[in-house]
Amino acid sequence: MKDIEKKSEEVAELLKFLAHPKRFLLLCKLRDGAKTVWELEKSCNVSQSQLSQFLAAMREDGMLHAEKQWQFVSYSIADPRVLALMNEIQRIFCK
Repeated sequence: MKDIEKKSEEVAELLKFLAHPKRFLLLCKLRDGAKTVWELEKSCNVSQSQLSQFLAAMREDGMLHAEKQWQFVSYSIADPRVLALMNEIQRIFCK
């Protein structure tokens, strides 16, 4: 129980971040592998400015990894805990 008490704030912040439907959808899309900004913009139906804000925040928090290839930047989930959480959510809610 002491471990969860130490991590409760961190967990609450992550869950608060995931509570936004568009941010959650972005992570759902990235769960299957790296995507470019263009692919995310089209598949998540989110504006470029909002997408940029979301991606920057997730990258800053260590959730995402960005890799530039030519003129494209692709993003993937960097934090294995986030990937495990997204996989578990998929398993529970999307059978």
